[in-house]
Amino acid sequence: MKAMILAAGRGERMRPLSDERPKPLLSAGGKPLLQWLIESLSEHGFTELVVNTAWLGDQIESWLGDGHRFGVQVQYSRESQGALGTGGGIHNALPLLGNQAFLVVNGDIWTDYSFARLRKRTVTHAHLVLVDNPPQHPNGDFELTERLIGNGTKHRFTFAGIAVYHPTLFDTCSAGEFPLAPLLRDAADKRNATGEHFDGQWFDVGTPQRLHQLGQHINK
Repeated sequence: MKAMILAAGRGERMRPLSDERPKPLLSAGGKPLLQWLIESLSEHGFTELVVNTAWLGDQIESWLGDGHRFGVQVQYSRESQGALGTGGGIHNALPLLGNQAFLVVNGDIWTDYSFARLRKRTVTHAHLVLVDNPPQHPNGDFELTERLIGNGTKHRFTFAGIAVYHPTLFDTCSAGEFPLAPLLRDAADKRNATGEHFDGQWFDVGTPQRLHQLGQHINK
């Protein structure tokens, strides 16, 4: 199974740190966020990676190269500086990801989740990893009932930015910028989205404050 890391975003909430450096290359605990993810993916058997780039993407390509020094092979899905949104970015990368299910991970998270558990995951459309709602997102995103993702408003969890998607999720989509959330909500309504709850370590590193908090956590 191939894996895609979403690294194209402008990182508005991370400014001014992201003005001159792409958010995935910001460091915590002595390593760029992107390095933490790649090392974990490689450790858990994901060695064929696709990274999408837009804002300051040349810095990501210069730093990562072909991925050889991390034991992985990297291909790049390049977008314009405006980027294509999460949905449009994945859709744009489909020719590199193939016709089988693939893993997608947000480039601005840090976690000890074992990606190996997803390597042989069979999905019709989507399988999402959910976490307890963090302080910055108290209302969550989705319900989880007997491993099915739902759009109800009770007992909601937060989408961790870790998922397995099948290309069929994007069958009705056209090239261009569009969000991912409507596709996931539609799949949930049609009972085509499964999920799991993860209660381990997970950080959404969306602001300078949370980047600092992650660094303190790693360096304990």
